[in-house]
Amino acid sequence: MKIGHHQSVKIILVVGIILVSVLGCLEQNDTLPALPYGRKEIPKITFKNLSPPYKDYDYFQGSETHGFQFNATSFNLINAWWLAEVSTLVYADEEFVRPRFDRVGLTEVRYFDKLSTQCYVANNDKFAIVAFRGSEIWKKNRKFDPGKVMADLKADFDIWLTDWQSGGKVHRGFKEALEEVLPDLLPYIKRLDDKGCKIWMTGHSLGGALATLCADRYGSVQGVYTYGSPRVGNETFKEDLNIKIYRIVNNDDIVPRIFSLGAYVHVGELKFIDHDGNIRDTVALRQRPVNQPRDELYGQDRSGRDGNSFKGFVPSAFRDHVPLLYTIHIWNNTIENRE
Repeated sequence: MKIGHHQSVKIILVVGIILVSVLGCLEQNDTLPALPYGRKEIPKITFKNLSPPYKDYDYFQGSETHGFQFNATSFNLINAWWLAEVSTLVYADEEFVRPRFDRVGLTEVRYFDKLSTQCYVANNDKFAIVAFRGSEIWKKNRKFDPGKVMADLKADFDIWLTDWQSGGKVHRGFKEALEEVLPDLLPYIKRLDDKGCKIWMTGHSLGGALATLCADRYGSVQGVYTYGSPRVGNETFKEDLNIKIYRIVNNDDIVPRIFSLGAYVHVGELKFIDHDGNIRDTVALRQRPVNQPRDELYGQDRSGRDGNSFKGFVPSAFRDHVPLLYTIHIWNNTIENRE
């Protein structure tokens, strides 16, 4: 497999993401009560808050009336919000993560920590959420770990296609990163499954790619939600998938656009967050006045509305990849659907 000019451009863009990063209970109900919380303000994303973790964020605010719909068999906004919260939360350290899971009734938590792959499994007696962490090139307020950085780089940039056991070919770096945790992870999930827990999988960015592969490898999953996930495999891999995946993409997020040429394809049912924050079933072409720049690099108002703009110096391609924006946009869609 040769890397052409366009593929090289995509790799350079991924390097850009890394550089920007361095700079910077629960039963299913047919009807739910009215929500006590309103829309959340979209935060202004700058280089200072571009990278997770977000320890000032109030995780699962509103979960008291947002019970996770663990028996759901189709796309569910409540579940999309929950799993976006989880995918954002798991970038934090174990000491911070555990009490947040406990707050929403997920009292059993297991952390799997390997060189290039970190994964949490949080469960109660009804369901379990398997959440993979995305790439960690730089963690705020933490010691720089060159070993983990190099492992993440290898997982992201080892783009050669390799055989996948259930058919087709997948990204070799993603496959090898997943295989680090599988010997311990799969038996643990199986024990929860045998106890009657519904198994859900999720992740942001690289975490979404790992969740996709893990769900296909395990097979018996209730659902998979990914956020800003890159492409994972080829057309044969896509055709052989027999699991339900909801692939959520935020407007200009660059990561889902890498590997756009060649053998790689996206999998799963697309849910696209447009530039107004609305969730659509198809990609919405961005409408801009003539001569308006694509990226608001110097503090211009993104939408023309003072209360819902992203001001700052971060290009939209990188800004829209921020996991916190995914969870807030999905929350706001949930609120609007219930008003």
